[in-house]
Amino acid sequence: MPSKAEVLKQAEEYIPATVRMISGCRDEQTSADVSNVASFSLPDPAGQAGGACTSALLQILYADHKAPDEDLSFQDVLLKMRGVLSNKNFEQIPQLSSSRPLDIHAPFTIVPAENAGGTRRAVVIAINYGGQQGELRGCHNDAKNMIEYIKDIHGFKSENITILMDDGEHTPPTRDNILAAYRTIVEESQPGDCVFTHYSGHGGKLRDDDGDEKDGFDETLVPVDYATKGQIRDDDIFSILVGPMARGVVMTCLMDCCHSGTVLDLPFEFVADGEQQEMHVKPGFDPQTLINLFGTFQAMSQGNCSPLSIMEQVGQLGKLGCQIL
Repeated sequence: MPSKAEVLKQAEEYIPATVRMISGCRDEQTSADVSNVASFSLPDPAGQAGGACTSALLQILYADHKAPDEDLSFQDVLLKMRGVLSNKNFEQIPQLSSSRPLDIHAPFTIVPAENAGGTRRAVVIAINYGGQQGELRGCHNDAKNMIEYIKDIHGFKSENITILMDDGEHTPPTRDNILAAYRTIVEESQPGDCVFTHYSGHGGKLRDDDGDEKDGFDETLVPVDYATKGQIRDDDIFSILVGPMARGVVMTCLMDCCHSGTVLDLPFEFVADGEQQEMHVKPGFDPQTLINLFGTFQAMSQGNCSPLSIMEQVGQLGKLGCQIL
């Protein structure tokens, strides 16, 4: 097992930005589609359904349209999320992953003081898959509630929030559009800026095609046009969003989907299981993973990437696709 110092050295080289991710569940777990967000006491629910992770987080951070009266640490927020989910009979265990060993006892924020003067940008993706097998009901509500939260509490401006939603009003969350939105926010972000990304939709797993996954599977996001364009592998997300984000940017990602524990391939983690008291190196993490991912990033930048064929991805989705409770 490599030391924290060894992993940190590799992370600082291959992941220049400070990247944190809150995920709804570990890789082996599934997320959940909540039938009535009002049961989570959300502020003015935008509709009748929402994701369990997003709903739990907003109950803690944005109840009654305001920030909590007490300062909450990262650990407090994750443990409270776990408590909310447990009380609703969900078995999901939220986790916090990071490119740096974050102090989980520090106050929770997505805009650290040292980045408060920079531009705040966001990409919010919500996919209900209307008319398709596996249609969800909560993802649009997730997006609307989260956008209100980041604008009201964290000062994000509408003109700096990119929304992809399959509602007929916003940019459709196709594979190409999702990757384009990630590329654009990377291109626009400068040192000192803050970035927030939110994904609410299906997550899945595909057989690893380059040997960088110890369990033999890549974690994926499932765009609305996955049946013809394929899924978005964690390698793609790293190469397009995580790896090239500028040093000095702080990016916080909320992934409310199945199999999301390592979808950004970040080396440090805190699991809200009631046992961890600090963030540590992810069990089984190999620093070589970052080197391999960086190689993929370089290959994609040079146009030399050879992903699985679309039909192979679609076939594997049918065998290994996301489960929604």
